[in-house]
Amino acid sequence: MSLSKTHLVGLKSEQFRHPLDRAATDALKQIPGIDLVVRSLLGAVGEQYFYLENIASGVRVSDRQLPHLYELLLEAARVLDVEAPQLYVRQHPVPNAYTFAMRGRQPFIVVHTSLLDMLTPEEIQAVLAHELGHLKCEHGVYLTLANLIALLAGQLPNWGTIVAQSLQSQMLEWMRCAEFSCDRAALLATQNPRVVMSVLMKLAGGSPAMASQLNLDGFLEQARAYDEISQDALGEALKQMHAEQLSHPVPVLRAREIDRWAATQNYQDLLNRRIGGYNGKANPKGGWRNW
Repeated sequence: MSLSKTHLVGLKSEQFRHPLDRAATDALKQIPGIDLVVRSLLGAVGEQYFYLENIASGVRVSDRQLPHLYELLLEAARVLDVEAPQLYVRQHPVPNAYTFAMRGRQPFIVVHTSLLDMLTPEEIQAVLAHELGHLKCEHGVYLTLANLIALLAGQLPNWGTIVAQSLQSQMLEWMRCAEFSCDRAALLATQNPRVVMSVLMKLAGGSPAMASQLNLDGFLEQARAYDEISQDALGEALKQMHAEQLSHPVPVLRAREIDRWAATQNYQDLLNRRIGGYNGKANPKGGWRNW
């Protein structure tokens, strides 16, 4: 697949970052000492906890273990010009994928088996590229905190309650905004908006049995109906109330955003700059680009 794709050598996150992500991240940075607090709270507990969980309970993907997934990851990383992290597959009935990363440490991606079961290879690559987008956009510190709030607060109630009470609302808002940038990364890696939008449709109402019967054009019609709700003050207020406690934007909204961005000059300009097109050279030193 890689021969027909544009490799975005030298790609920088600011070239595709969603404006809402930029604004929300800037707002988090205004909280005094938040990076230090997050690293102090999570560096020794949260990250190690989940790393051990994956080593013990997941399957690490490699060229010898689920090599088809490994190749999808490597290709997406090459296209996005980011170094591939570790990837784990975990048995779980809830379709999901997530990333853990702290600056200076080894990041890793986790994908649940139930998500893999209902996606095509191209759609799986979109999911992996979405997670790579978190690394490319330097979401690591805040993303780790957001994931721990969502997944671990009940297991570590003492610090979980403190963190949740003080940061949960702002972290959830940031996470919703960050997802838009990562959906763009998925589009840049797959270079097919219908693949990314199909993943979102299946997350909204898919299953292995029904996946082939879903109609993407019908799903995009839902997005237009969702927009129409905002035409009066009551509808807009209801949408805001519905979204406040969500960690991700609703799937129809994410699909609509990808549909719109795929038609922009910004997206087309990125694809038209082929290998070596960014300042005429790649980073020769390796390491974690944009990280």
